[in-house]
Amino acid sequence: MELSVVILNYNAAPFLRLCLDSVIRATQKITSEIIVADNCSTDDSVQLVREKYPQVTLLPFGSNYGFSKGNNLAVKQARGTYLCILNPDTIVGENVFLNCLAFAKANSNLGFVGTQLIDGSGTFLPESKRHLPTPKVARAKFLGHDDKYYFNDIDKDSRGPVEILVGAFMFCRKKVYQDLGGFDERYFMYGEDIDLSYTALTNNLQNYYLGDALVVHFKGESTVKDKKYLKRFYGAMELFYDKYFKRNLFEKLVVKIAVKVLSIKPIKNTQPNPKIKRKILVTNQVNKGLSSFDEVCSMDTLPATSCSNTALYWDINSLLIEDVLHYMKDNPRSFLYRFLSLDRSTAVGSDDKNSQGKIEIF
Repeated sequence: MELSVVILNYNAAPFLRLCLDSVIRATQKITSEIIVADNCSTDDSVQLVREKYPQVTLLPFGSNYGFSKGNNLAVKQARGTYLCILNPDTIVGENVFLNCLAFAKANSNLGFVGTQLIDGSGTFLPESKRHLPTPKVARAKFLGHDDKYYFNDIDKDSRGPVEILVGAFMFCRKKVYQDLGGFDERYFMYGEDIDLSYTALTNNLQNYYLGDALVVHFKGESTVKDKKYLKRFYGAMELFYDKYFKRNLFEKLVVKIAVKVLSIKPIKNTQPNPKIKRKILVTNQVNKGLSSFDEVCSMDTLPATSCSNTALYWDINSLLIEDVLHYMKDNPRSFLYRFLSLDRSTAVGSDDKNSQGKIEIF
């Protein structure tokens, strides 16, 4: 088997459904398997996979093991030569895995491969490619200086070697993942992708960023950005520094104080919550959904004028996901964007990377 796609899920059923639909389409030309490991969700995620996706291997855990252990347990069941760790709140284009496979086969000294991630508004997510967050770089980041944190040496639409990738999409040879020991299970959530990316570098492997491969990462569907989230996030960074960087007692004290202060600072939605005033169905099927939408158009007849209160509902049952993602990337925040499920019973989207997504039932 060529590829195993591992999706660790926690309470993200509507987004998981869309993710699976896109992955199934993207693996049509690849001998592959899809593994959904569920971290004891309380929504209908497990039932959804059992009833709607019999071709998917389901691993329903009895406890929430966190990101690292959950993925490691799932990878042990994987049979593919290559492996993709994928978040449930993502949508992949039809050619993403094909591109990653071709690149991996052409580069022997490969650690991990990442793609260009955009959020639900089409906005580029700079964490797609990062520098190693040394204590000095991290301090500058905390003070609002991102130039050394994000890997700006490579244009977001280009390809090239980078240091740190993001766990929402990490592609590699399964043997590399195993040889490096997988994710460090001391990280419950956050920081494990930085750790594993850096582990690859310390083992003389090279990580790469493919800016011409697009993936939507809605973000925030498996977590609420509360005090517990902040404590885990900054606590993970403290663990990373203790593991890799020798620091004196003063530096350690500064980090502990910073973690405590930052852990009580709420993350606010950076954009106002827009209200949809006009709904446009984008489809290649004639006379679909006229009763639910104000207007119907195709990819060739999209509105020429943007409007922040107009929502485009992508009918992925009839559209190429690659075309949709490229349009969003080229027109970030021009409209509100929603993705219809294949049966057109639900639509999901996200208008800001710091808030949970929108779910609409038809």
